[in-house]
Amino acid sequence: MRELVYYVATTLDGRIASPKGAFDAFAVEGDHIDVINTDWADTVPDAMYRALGLTAPRGRFTTVLMGWNTFAAGLEFTDDPYPHLEQIVFSRTRTAPEGSSIRVTDDDPRRVVADLRSKPGGDIWLCGGGDVAAQLRDEIDRLVIKVNPLVFGDGIPLFAGEYRPAAFELTASRAFASGVVVNEYRRRGPAASADGGNA
Repeated sequence: MRELVYYVATTLDGRIASPKGAFDAFAVEGDHIDVINTDWADTVPDAMYRALGLTAPRGRFTTVLMGWNTFAAGLEFTDDPYPHLEQIVFSRTRTAPEGSSIRVTDDDPRRVVADLRSKPGGDIWLCGGGDVAAQLRDEIDRLVIKVNPLVFGDGIPLFAGEYRPAAFELTASRAFASGVVVNEYRRRGPAASADGGNA
C-alpha cells in the first residue's frame, strides 16, 4: 500500500517555519544537503534540481500534499514547484494559478489520502504545513524529520491541534557535521483509515 510520509525540516523546538511562514533560517549548505539531494531527490524543487545539475533518480514519491501557506511560500519563484509529482494543495478559499497543473481542493485531506491509497503509485509526500499535518496525523505511516540545530521560540509547529499522543518508533538516525540530524520513524501499529478505523 502507498505510504504517507511526513518529510519535513524542523527546529529543536519543533517549528517548521517562522510565525509568518518563513523557513529561510534553515541551513541550505552543509554535508546534509548532498544526502538530501540524492536520497530524497523527489523533494528538491524542479528549478533547483535543474540548476544544481542533479541526476539523482526520482521515483520514491509520486504525489505531494501541502497546505496553501506552504505552497505560497514558493510562489515568488514558481507556481509549479514539483512538476514531476502529482501536486495537491489544500485550501478552502484559494484556486490554482491559471494554467497550473496544481490541484487545489477543499476536500477533507483524510479522504484525499484514502482515495490516493486506493490507486496505484509511489508513496505520498506530506510536505506541510502544521495544520494539514494535524488533520492527517492518524494517517501518517512514516516521519522523516530533519532536525536543525536552531531554536525559534515561536512559529508554525510540526503538528498543530490538540494534545493526542501517537507512538512512533525510531528506525534510522543520521547525524551530520552541519549539526542537522535526520531521524526516521515508523508508526507503531497501522495508520487509521479515513473513517477513523484501522487501515
